[in-house]
Amino acid sequence: MISLPRALTLSLGQLGDPAIVKVLVKSIAVTIAIFLVIGSVVLTALYKALVAYGVGLSAEISAIAAVLLTVVAGWLLFRFVALFVLQFFADEIVRAVEARHYPHAAKVANLPFRQELANSVRSTVRALLVNLAALPFALILLVTGVGTAILFWAVNGWLLGRELQDVVWLRHRGHAQEIAPISAVQRFLLGGTVAAILLVPFANLLAPVIGAASATHMVHRGRETDA
Repeated sequence: MISLPRALTLSLGQLGDPAIVKVLVKSIAVTIAIFLVIGSVVLTALYKALVAYGVGLSAEISAIAAVLLTVVAGWLLFRFVALFVLQFFADEIVRAVEARHYPHAAKVANLPFRQELANSVRSTVRALLVNLAALPFALILLVTGVGTAILFWAVNGWLLGRELQDVVWLRHRGHAQEIAPISAVQRFLLGGTVAAILLVPFANLLAPVIGAASATHMVHRGRETDA
């Protein structure tokens, strides 16, 4: 089993790979586009509301408020957007890592589209439901100052760890009941690390790529150890 620091080091070392750069450019473009759409919707809604209530300088006020709300929404929703974007480009990241480090594994066929879609929907719904379930506890922990942040980090660390593992493992497992070669602790540490990177401005744009690449190393090195 490869250690998480080693997997992260290998992943960071491959960020300059043309295949990875291509995915980074596309994923960042999609992420920015999503938040531009969110900002546009918020701006339009605020402008109409302010005009309806006869507020002066409505265009300026709504523009400023839209920017502020979009920034706040971006911070709160970025992990969901990152998961959404990951669904589109994760396979390209995994393929790039496999092509360089595990050429024997790169020959494995992709999952059928129907299964890919089902996995994507299931992971997105799971993320939403788990975060909604954690919300009441997060509100209670607001009085602690840091409890809410720690709770959401732990919850999303668990979610991301599972999602990143499955991006690689579901294509390589021999049967549906085969256990992934990543321990629950390693999976949580991977997800927790990526969840922490998602909180850092600009670095969070790299988080899904680093996470998928690291999961690829952990799965394949784990398989080699088990073999």
